[in-house]
Amino acid sequence: MSCVLTLALDEASQARFEELRQRFFPNALNRIPAHLSLFHSVREEDATIHALQQAAAGQNSFPMQVTELRSMGKGVSYFLQSPEAKALHRRLSDAFDEQLSAQDRQGFRPHVVVQNKVTPEEAKKTLVLLQAGFRAFSVTAVGLDLWRYLGGPWHHLQRFAFKQA
Repeated sequence: MSCVLTLALDEASQARFEELRQRFFPNALNRIPAHLSLFHSVREEDATIHALQQAAAGQNSFPMQVTELRSMGKGVSYFLQSPEAKALHRRLSDAFDEQLSAQDRQGFRPHVVVQNKVTPEEAKKTLVLLQAGFRAFSVTAVGLDLWRYLGGPWHHLQRFAFKQA
């Protein structure tokens, strides 16, 4: 079975992104929570669980900077920067090397989608609206979340918490 691996954010930041997703994502298509994807497809197997346990056990929670909003054509995303996130992604890429999809082998550009699957015109309006009040802000990465992909919705399987710094 295929799973999605996301970077878990602190509660306040997760709530902020979720509120934006609820506000701007088309209701009928919004079947998953706001998230920051690390990998779109990893195997649900003991080796994956073990690799995630090891990675989380050796990782302190870390700050990430939300630096900009970008259009995705038919949606809007917040983009984040963090050397720690990139280093963690590299380590996990090495651990999952044999199972990574072509999509997951592409460069890692941390982002949270708050709108998708709307017209380009609606996406432009949302981008202008969100940019008007935007100031860079910090969030904290607190763990890894493993989700079972169910052909649309996701089922949360497990959180692998980082050490609190």
